[in-house]
Amino acid sequence: MDVLKSIFVWFVGILYMIVFFPVTFVIWLLVLPFDRDRRVIHRILMYQSLIFCRIMPIWKISVEGRNKAEKGITYVIISNHQSILDILLINSLLYRFKWVSKVENMKLPILGWYLRMAGYISVDRGNRESKDEMMEESQKCLENGTSVMLFPEGTRSADGEIGFFKRGAFQLAIATGRPILPVLIDGTGGILPKHGLIFGSGYRIRIRVLDPVQAESFGTDDHDVVAMKFSNFMREELKKLRTTLP
Repeated sequence: MDVLKSIFVWFVGILYMIVFFPVTFVIWLLVLPFDRDRRVIHRILMYQSLIFCRIMPIWKISVEGRNKAEKGITYVIISNHQSILDILLINSLLYRFKWVSKVENMKLPILGWYLRMAGYISVDRGNRESKDEMMEESQKCLENGTSVMLFPEGTRSADGEIGFFKRGAFQLAIATGRPILPVLIDGTGGILPKHGLIFGSGYRIRIRVLDPVQAESFGTDDHDVVAMKFSNFMREELKKLRTTLP
């Protein structure tokens, strides 16, 4: 049954991307001369993700704290990472931001084209120069009023738990003085785990947006210390999420 369900979901998902791509491409061409920050395309991708999340009958999603992100405030947004489904779920929050995505995603057909049209930020994780360019571009986005979204673990968790946080997101927050907006996601790893293709059953997806944390409250300018503090903090919050009713 899970195999048949998975074939259905993959078919609908791929068809969904293919059908919407020409429309998105035409809009991208029309707004290109005046939408320098690609905000129009980003907004379109957000609503496409939201619609897809809502029409899929195989999962139930509950969202808490979405309004904790105040309008007019620019954030460094971070989230734990259990599954590729997390990307759809973060998009469905409808925040204005730029994704920081590994360069391999930019090379994929259709998905990579979407990412490029939206002007998202790419990084080659094995290239120091690419990391420096990513940091510079991300700082410019934050200074221009656009939030930046990163998965500080850098990869999906294999067991659903929160792993080691890399320093990049916290370097950005310290360098620009922008608050960090932590987002917790749970349940996606059970539905579609790392390297998995078969969608599981019986899992409920929960998203909890936590209170923003001001950069001046970090208590240190040491990026590694801040990264460790946040990884510990989010592990504790994930435990709380799992012990409370949705």
